[in-house]
Amino acid sequence: MNTVPTQKRKGVLSGVKVIDLSRVLAGPYCTGMMADLGAEVIKIEVPDHGDDSRHLGPFIEGESVYYGLINRGKRSIELDLKSDADRAILYQLVKESDVVVENFRPGVTARLGIDFESLKQHNPQLIYASISGFGQDSPLANYPAYDIVAQAMSGLMSVTGFEQTGPTRSGESIGDVCAGMFAAWAISSALFARESRQEPAQYIDVAMVDVLLSMQLTGLSNLFANGKAPSLVGNRHPVSTPFDTYLAKDGLVVIAIASEKLFQRFCECIEQPTLRANPHYKDDPARTLYQAELKIEIEQWTSQKTVEEVCDLLLNAGVPASPIHNLQQATQSEHAKVRQVLTYLDDGGTPLVSQPVFFNGLKPHVTQRAPNLGEANGIYKPAIKTIKSTETIQ
Repeated sequence: MNTVPTQKRKGVLSGVKVIDLSRVLAGPYCTGMMADLGAEVIKIEVPDHGDDSRHLGPFIEGESVYYGLINRGKRSIELDLKSDADRAILYQLVKESDVVVENFRPGVTARLGIDFESLKQHNPQLIYASISGFGQDSPLANYPAYDIVAQAMSGLMSVTGFEQTGPTRSGESIGDVCAGMFAAWAISSALFARESRQEPAQYIDVAMVDVLLSMQLTGLSNLFANGKAPSLVGNRHPVSTPFDTYLAKDGLVVIAIASEKLFQRFCECIEQPTLRANPHYKDDPARTLYQAELKIEIEQWTSQKTVEEVCDLLLNAGVPASPIHNLQQATQSEHAKVRQVLTYLDDGGTPLVSQPVFFNGLKPHVTQRAPNLGEANGIYKPAIKTIKSTETIQ
């Protein structure tokens, strides 16, 4: 499979122009995915200060690495959206654009005159996406929501962690990232509907809490089946066993089995083919009920071998197993190299993590760095000059 920068080929979103009013993570992640696929993304930033994420560490040579990863391939202009003159520039840009993405707290865009109802007057086919913690019409809509708040209120933290330590947030800001992904999916769907059916302007409302709640299919199935909220189970699966981390000679190894065929194969690998005859292990529900007992038996085998030895034996037998990689190991693995997880800027050395999907064997991505604050002012700000003197700025 090959990787081709989007500036050297037409991406699937080539020709789409996006106005990015968002900041920090959820919205910029969404528009970053769109930039990878060829969209022209114009990032609107507060004059002099810019996106707050420009000031989040870590830094290399004074530049935020975090900001650089999320805002690759975009263009930056400075607009004071409280200014009539700068709003007029935005309105003109909206006329020439396809999509607007914002993640202000609900109500802010209406006060600024840049909400959907205001902007669709300038572009009747505009697709406008709002990303927020709780959605636009929730009783909690006006409350602030960082990712950890969304993880807590969605129930995700209640099923993440060990009984000994209590609820734990995911190691990444998954609420922001997944909300950005769902927004990109919704925008792409709306673009398709507009082109195929000439749909009018569409408003997209994405809430981080809704996204995280909707993704918890295992927990929700247990809730609906048992009538009570699932509890913390650590690394193990709440339904299937063995499906957990196990102690090897030199660390922990993941083993994941979710069928009777795999369990029989696993028993043969650990040289205990009759283990399944034990009534405690006759099927998945029974094994889950006696998971602690089974874990002891499994670790008598894994503890005599290294993580690599366990994985080699099981994977070669078709049984899912894995070491627990840190991020350095994950990004430098042979798999990551073949799948082009890392791409690089035009300077040849600065790594990026672009969107992960291949299209016809190619992985579209950008190789341009994130923009300096306002570096495209000269390109887009003169747009105000094209507004007719008789035109009313709303």
